[in-house]
Amino acid sequence: MASQIAFMSDLHEEWELYAMDADGSNLTRLTSTPGWEASPAWSPDGSRIAFPSERDGDREIYVMGADGSNPTRLTNSVGSDVSPSWSPDGSRIVFASERDGDWEIYAMNADGSDPTRLTYVPGWEASPDWSPDGSRIAFASERDGDREIYVMGAD
Repeated sequence: MASQIAFMSDLHEEWELYAMDADGSNLTRLTSTPGWEASPAWSPDGSRIAFPSERDGDREIYVMGADGSNPTRLTNSVGSDVSPSWSPDGSRIVFASERDGDWEIYAMNADGSDPTRLTYVPGWEASPDWSPDGSRIAFASERDGDREIYVMGAD
């Protein structure tokens, strides 16, 4: 994984996921489905990629093998689920969701079980990411009227 980059592109008309070596060689298309796929996030061990997709009609979080194999849907909510990020130990995924009518930050086990809402503030909160030691989560929020970066405990 250290020598590969995963990214989204509309190279073939639809927004799909691709991987390539860090030097730009060995371009590989990882997904090929109708609809939008975006924001690929490598698991810490490089074996899996989490990503949001609307392949089933709603934006949900999926995980697949690093080669694009075995895509598995992890979330199933009425609102969009986006911006997945793996915990440093690979056991949890944090993401943004509007499942409760407002963009908030959630975390779940890496298999999709035990989704837990972490923020409870009116307004937009998105783009979560773990600290290197896994104890904190940084995220963007408009809770004070401007888009700013906040940090909270991982719990």
